[in-house]
Amino acid sequence: MPAIQFFEEDITYKLKDKTKVKAWVKNTIIAEGFKLGELNYIFCSDDYLLQINQQYLDHDTYTDIVTFDNSEQNGVIVSDIFISIPRIKENASKFNVSETDELHRVIIHGALHLLGYKDKTAGDKKKMTEKEDYYLAKRQFIG
Repeated sequence: MPAIQFFEEDITYKLKDKTKVKAWVKNTIIAEGFKLGELNYIFCSDDYLLQINQQYLDHDTYTDIVTFDNSEQNGVIVSDIFISIPRIKENASKFNVSETDELHRVIIHGALHLLGYKDKTAGDKKKMTEKEDYYLAKRQFIG
């Protein structure tokens, strides 16, 4: 059964409009020609995500997101995506956007990585941002 689920580690956080966020992400995956297997978003603390970054990626830096692609079949999304809620809040303030908008940008950013989009070069970052903006505009539930 294809599913998008939300979990919490080392924090308490309740996602608003959970059902609509799930539909939005699933529709994004389908629009890009992929199928949804299992996609887990884990909202966590900065320290929790730093530990994951150190343990699995050998990075000793804070970040807003870490995406693990667990897919075993081409075209089927299976992943765990860890998102630091404190980092989202800080970045929202830094970029002068709402926390909800920043969280949604990061949620869709993680999904786009799984769909093959990269962000290491300037050209890739530009394309990633364009795709983020495109799918953010498709949200039907933000007032």
